Amino acid sequence: MPTTDDDQFGQGRFNRLADTVLSGEPCSAEQALDVLDSDDLQLPALLAAAFRVRHRHFGRRVQLYFLQNAKSGLCPEDCGYCSQSKVSEADIPKYVMSDEATLLAGAKRAFESQAKTYCIVASGRGPTQRELEHVAATVRKIKSQYPLHVCACLGLLEPDNARMLKAAGVDRINHNLNTSEGFHGEIVSTHTYADRIATLKAAREADLELCSGGILGMGEEHRDVVELALALRDLKVESIPVNFLHPIDGTPLAGRHDLNPRDCLRALCMFRFTNPATEIRIAGGRELHLRSLQAQALYAANSLFVSDYLTTAGQPASEDSRMIEDLGFEIVVAGLEMGSSMPEEAALTE
Repeated sequence: MPTTDDDQFGQGRFNRLADTVLSGEPCSAEQALDVLDSDDLQLPALLAAAFRVRHRHFGRRVQLYFLQNAKSGLCPEDCGYCSQSKVSEADIPKYVMSDEATLLAGAKRAFESQAKTYCIVASGRGPTQRELEHVAATVRKIKSQYPLHVCACLGLLEPDNARMLKAAGVDRINHNLNTSEGFHGEIVSTHTYADRIATLKAAREADLELCSGGILGMGEEHRDVVELALALRDLKVESIPVNFLHPIDGTPLAGRHDLNPRDCLRALCMFRFTNPATEIRIAGGRELHLRSLQAQALYAANSLFVSDYLTTAGQPASEDSRMIEDLGFEIVVAGLEMGSSMPEEAALTE
């Protein structure tokens, strides 16, 4: 039987998957693997189908995040991808927890960059009591001055840690699963996958929103990426940052280059189909791996980091704003919450 254009280019195949997801039926592991294994010729159809799902829940809106590296290096963990770990020889700044003035200045820059969420990130296994109290007091001041959503990424948390942060006004905890449970031991040995799950559960029990995602390109297989996506779906996380390995000199994964821009786009589409109503963020490594295809990633994702990352530089915020404007999309401003479904009428007219 001859191959039709529909078979070759995937329009029918991926539109049927979008129909399934939009009807409320979950994307299966087999369907998710099919997305990751799809051909380059089918990428335009895949992006179009993913955009149908993205548009239903987020329209043309894009949320910006701003990262503040509040404590750099000095980490006792041995994560192979991280320039701040104890096994890294990368030449990076190393400093203890930033003071209040520095964190407040970061919040100001976040607000001026049109970011809706300000992320306070600290290296280390987990926060000390003194660090927790400092972050909590500073968050109270940030909340009194700026209409920012605040996300804290402080490592492993105990239930009482999470409750303290919630009481201070922290909205969300970031703690990435990073990869599948089966591959986790290949990238770190000083903590377990179960430790990460316990932190997310502690945050949820404290009524904090969950931000958790992964890093692609560390040597994992497609099935590991799918298992990660489905685990995040089971946890019902509010936000999924999809990072692409930035292989930094001096780290165990230096020199690794497993991804191309089309791989990254396929992965983002897969995360959209498996987590249709969840905020999906193009995170670290997007400039390096997506390159000239960064804009196309927003047909599947609805969020991105603006400005720099932790120890690597991002592109200027002005370029991100121009990219979003060129797409005909709009930046979410304070007061417009993400995650609510778009009315059917809006989906027809936008």
